[in-house]
Amino acid sequence: QPPRSCEDYWWEWKHCRGLRHAFHHYYAHGEMPACGRWRDDYEACRAWERGRAAAAQEALCKSERARVMEKQKYAPVWTLRKSPPPDWYLPLDQDKPN
Repeated sequence: QPPRSCEDYWWEWKHCRGLRHAFHHYYAHGEMPACGRWRDDYEACRAWERGRAAAAQEALCKSERARVMEKQKYAPVWTLRKSPPPDWYLPLDQDKPN
């Protein structure tokens, strides 16, 4: 059984090719999104469901592993606190001049 349903890969491919997503991706990253990976995953998923092809299964699992590793590559933007600051209850200094 594939890691996701094949319709998920199809939806991701259609979403990736959409104008709104392409514009946002270009604005955020400075390049157009690469959507071929989703299409390849969809085709591999269909081949896995149809004929239990070992090559399609391996390609799909490899792609999913790469996707998970890519997500884990980036560290969070903010460092998380263990406890609140010691002066958390004091009023803010918004009224004081610098």
